[in-house]
Order: sequence, then structure tokens, then C-alpha cells
Amino acid sequence: MDQTFEKRKKVLYDFICDDFYIPMKIKEIAIVLQIPKEQRGELKEVLDALDAEGKIYVSKKGKYAKGQAKRLTGTFQANARGFGFVLQEGEDEDVFISEDNIGGAFQGDEVEFIITKSPDGKRKEGKIVRILSHGTTKIVGLYEKCKNFGFVRPDNQRVLKDIYIPEGKEKGAMTGHKVVVELMSYGGQDMKPEGKVIEIIGHINDPGTDIMSIVKGYDLPVEFPERVMNQAERVGKEVSEADMAGRMDLRDWQMVTIDGEDAKDLDDAVSLTLEDGSYKLGVHIADVTNYVQEKSALDREALKRGTSVYLADRVIPMLPHVLSNGICSLNAGEDRLALSCIMTINQKGEVIDHVIAETVIKVDERMSYTSVAEILKEQADDKLPQTESEKYSTLVPMFMKMAELSGILREKRRKRGSIDFDFPETKMVLDENGRPIDIKPYDRNAATKMIEDFMLMANETVAEEYYWRELPFLYRTHEQPDEEKIKKLSLFINNFGYHIHVGNSEVKPKEVQKLLGKVEGTPQEALISRLALRSMKQAKYTPENTGHFGLAAKYYTHFTSPIRRYPDLQIHRIIKENLRGRMNEDRIGHYESILPGVAAQASDRERKAEEAERETVKLKKVEYMQDRIGDVFEGVISGITKWGAYVELENTIEGLVHVTNMRDDHYDYREDQYELIGEHTRNVYKLGQKVMVRVLGADRLQRTIDFEFCGDDQEYDG
Repeated sequence: MDQTFEKRKKVLYDFICDDFYIPMKIKEIAIVLQIPKEQRGELKEVLDALDAEGKIYVSKKGKYAKGQAKRLTGTFQANARGFGFVLQEGEDEDVFISEDNIGGAFQGDEVEFIITKSPDGKRKEGKIVRILSHGTTKIVGLYEKCKNFGFVRPDNQRVLKDIYIPEGKEKGAMTGHKVVVELMSYGGQDMKPEGKVIEIIGHINDPGTDIMSIVKGYDLPVEFPERVMNQAERVGKEVSEADMAGRMDLRDWQMVTIDGEDAKDLDDAVSLTLEDGSYKLGVHIADVTNYVQEKSALDREALKRGTSVYLADRVIPMLPHVLSNGICSLNAGEDRLALSCIMTINQKGEVIDHVIAETVIKVDERMSYTSVAEILKEQADDKLPQTESEKYSTLVPMFMKMAELSGILREKRRKRGSIDFDFPETKMVLDENGRPIDIKPYDRNAATKMIEDFMLMANETVAEEYYWRELPFLYRTHEQPDEEKIKKLSLFINNFGYHIHVGNSEVKPKEVQKLLGKVEGTPQEALISRLALRSMKQAKYTPENTGHFGLAAKYYTHFTSPIRRYPDLQIHRIIKENLRGRMNEDRIGHYESILPGVAAQASDRERKAEEAERETVKLKKVEYMQDRIGDVFEGVISGITKWGAYVELENTIEGLVHVTNMRDDHYDYREDQYELIGEHTRNVYKLGQKVMVRVLGADRLQRTIDFEFCGDDQEYDG
């Protein structure tokens, strides 16, 4: 007992919290900890202090025991390596659950748990004490038949056990079929979960089965109910004179849509003029609410879906195509109903006036990002053939003004600290059977960025107006990063000589922006950018405006995509009711009651859609590399871990060179430097290093790609 008082408390508390501890009296504790008789008074003093803090308690028999830990609830997320985490609603930091403390919990279960460790600056640890309800009722996986039973290997790596399928419950499934299984029991310590096949998706080698397995795995609704389709057919009529009555008529304004070549649902058009030295920017959004009435079958289905889902080989739309590609799509040359945000912007990029109005518009031309970017390039260099410029000569002056304004708006955002995580997205070219024939980085060209700038400006303008109107509204919010995560990021980047200023326990967006600027073009860029992104919180929808950290914006909403996002559709209703003078106390009360639920549903469906989209991209990348086993590529080391080096190719495909496949030496992992160093050769693999790799394997079930390093003299198949 020669430690300080606080240290003694910690030693005793750790001892009492030990799982093997049996409640003891002071004398028994003193004997076990070899504390002399004369120091037992001090021992009691420390124990009394712990008792006063509620950490331990004394039984009627004078025995000291661990205090009753507070029971918390959350959702269990399993990890393929056996451990897991519990996510609590409203908490950003999850709680680690070791394999021994899972207590039979299954992926997605609602559980009751206690905190067992809460170390300073580190993730809390816990133990599951009760399963409240099962969150997973269906599993998608690969069926394999045995003699008189079968089993299903789950696609979801978080489901840790195969599912046992008794004889007669396989619904005719054969080995190699992808199936949907309904769970009948969740198994136990030495028992597999048990289920029955309720749907056969198709054979693993059949075209489309792989993507449909992901669709089913994320429970994404594919077909629209008949009543929804019937309603869509009824309301999707051409715009009439009655529809246009009372609206601002903008059909004589010069305006265009600018989208990808393959886009079919065109929900935003733009116009721009220069008046008295200021830009008059119009962002005109399809008035979907005119066709999707609140509480209708269409509306209920749209809320259920929450968002359109863009997979590698298909789109699962939020609204039926008869609306999304028809009357709600701003097709060139056709009268369309819109909700327009018309902003007057000065040369500093400040909105000095704006109008939000119900309008009727007629788009002049359906433009593509590629075509507009080409026009801007031709205008910057008169030596180039002016092919696109001549084709769209009447629109060229407007595009040039748009490019000017885009630059002003982008610079204004940069100055206030807006963060641009410019990770290369993947563009895939598939054949008629859904097989990938080309994978390359998606080009964010000048036209893409221009439209981004205009949509951001409209979203901010609408959000600010409705914030000050103090009406119920849905905002797109992005909270301050968690203090602990920023501290960890700061410690990590110090290893590479970078610094991020954290003042008053919070970081400013500009500091993150500065960091990304400093690492740009360095070997550490990919890793530090990813770690910075992971230290951010997830953006979500909320009825309260708390600002958008990533954009360094005080006010932000989603106004510009009501065909594919429910929150945009929801705020259009609020805006229109306000414009029409109908926002009375009853309607305010109505929206205040429904918006928290709408925000939660939209945020949840968005996360599911993003996960499904990521999984389809991973799957197609694996399929692409399956045809290239043995080929050699050039890549860059994008991550270093104790189990190997991740290498990213120019086409955005990433694979792992596992340490077991580094056969020239035994490699040690230097955590502080993020390097792998050969024990004998002293060969070093580090972040950002250009390397040649050969494709060893590509696993469709695990969705992983394995590489091995090879010498510079290898033939490069690029």
C-alpha cells in the first residue's frame, strides 16, 4: 500500500472487477494482495472511497463486491473475426465486445449490456448480458447440399456461422443456388443456427444472381405494389393549363439540364444571366409533390424506400419509372412543373437576393457533363477544333458565365474551410450479362463540379431562409468530429511531420482542409485522407439545424433531388404550403410530429443504400480480376497493416499482399512508421510506394482480391 491514494483505488477496483473475484472481507483482500496488518486501516479507507463513488458495495456480511453496473441497450454488430461492437442510439462511439463476452448474440440483435472497461482515450469495452430481440430474421447465402440435410454459407461476413437447413426445408434448392433463408433458431455455443429456404434467387453463375443476392441481403424493395403503379399511371398526365395556373412562367428563359450520358431521371435544370454586374442563377427542381400527394400509396412507398439505389447494373428507383423518367423528369422541349430557387449573386459569391417560387419551365437542351466540359475546354483554347461549341453555339455564352460563377462560389467555400474529400469514384462498363469489361476512375470534370457548386448554393439558400422562418423543416446536418477521434488523428499524423490545430477541444473545418492540402501529392495522401474522413461523423437528416461541418456551412438541406431522395420531397411540401399561405398552427403541429420519424427513416435507408452500392462495386471488381489471375499491374501501396500491404491500382481496384505471400523474407510491421521491413534483406514497403503486383486470387464470396509483389522486370499488363 505504498502507492498514492488514487493509484491504490485503481489497483483495488481492478482487482474487485476481475471476473474471477468472489466477494471478500477486508482481511481476505489483504491476504490475497499481501497487505500487512498495520496497513489494513488504509485499505478500508480506500475501499470506503470506492464505495462512496458507487463503484463497489459492501454486503450485510461486510464483504466487498463489484457495484451493480448500469445496464445499457444497443444493437450488436458482429465482426468476421469473432468479436463485435454494440452501437447505441445517439452515441457515436461504439462499445467493443470480445468473443468471450458476446453471450450468444447474433448480428443485428437488440441487446442489453454492461460496460466492463472504460479506459481514458480508448474505446470502451462491454459484456452482453441479455438478448432483447433478434434484428436479423432472413439471411442470404450460398446453399450446399449434404446427404440428408443442407447448409447455407451467409453472404454477410458478420453472420459468423453457417445456417443448418433440415431435410425438407430446402424448397428444392441445389448446391450452388443463392437462396434467402428464414431463421427458425439462432443456435448457441455449440449449435448452428437453423433455418428454412423461402426463396431461390438463382444459380451463382447465372447473370444477375450476384447483384440480386445483395439486393435481397439488404432487404431493398424491387417491385412496386400494384396499387402504387396504378396510382403513378393515373397522376402521370401531361402538364395542363390548369396545372400551370398561378405559377411563375419561365418557359422563355434559356435553361438546360446537365447530367451523365446515361441519366434518365433529370430532376434539376439551371439557368444563368448577368444583370447589373451580378449573376442571376436559377436552380429549377422538378415539382414531384404535385404528383405524389402526402399519405397516398405513392408517398408511403417512397418513404419506405427513402432513396433510389444505384447499383452496378441497375437502379432501384424511389418512384416508379412512369413518374421518375416521365412527367417528373425535366425533359428538353416539354412543359414541366418546377420549384425554382432564383438567386442574385454578386462578384464575391454572396447571395444578395433570392426568390423561391412555384414555376413552369421548358428546358432548351439536355446536355451531358462530357459535352459541357468539352465546350469549356474548346473556349479556353481556340487552337482546338470547336466541334461542341459550334453544335451548341447559342448556349456557349451561358456556359462561360456558369464557369466564371462556379469558380467564384468554389473559392468562397474554400476560404471558409469547406472540405473536399476527392476520392476517385469507380466507373464500370458491363456487358449484356452484367460482366465487367472495364473499370476506371470516374472523371469529375469542370461541368460536374459546376453543377455541384450550383446545387450546393441552392441547398444553402433554401435552408437559411426556412431556418429564419422558424418553420418545421428537414436539414442535412454534419456534426463536429468526436474529440477523441481527432486526437487520435493528430497523434498519427505527427509521425509524418503534420499537425492539426485543435482549439477549445474542437477542430475547425479549415484545419482539416489545410491538412488535406498539405498531404496532397505525398505518399501518405491516400491513408491520411481516409483516416481524416473516418474521424468525421456521418452526415444525417435532422429536424434541427446544427450546421454542416464538412461544408463549413451554417445552414444546409437537401432540396435538389426529389425524384430520388425523400427528404427533398418532404421539404418541397413544406415550402409549397408556406408559399400558398397554408402553414397554420395545425400544419406546423403536423410537421413537427412527423419530421423526426421521416429524418430517422431517410437516414437509415440512405445508409443501407450506400452499403449495398459499395458491395456491388466490390463484387464487380472481384469478377473483373477473376479473369486476370496471373496478370501483372502497377499500383501504389495505399495501406500498411501487420497482416500485409494494401495496393491500389490506377483503375481504383484494391487488393491485399498478405505477409504470407511475401516469400522473399519475413517482414516486421513498424506501426509508428507504417512500414513493413524485411528481417534479413532490410527491404522496405511503405505508404505511397509504387509497386508491381501479380494477381493471385479473387474470391467472389469473400469479395477479396489477393496480390503478390513481383520485380520491376516483370511484364506490365496495364
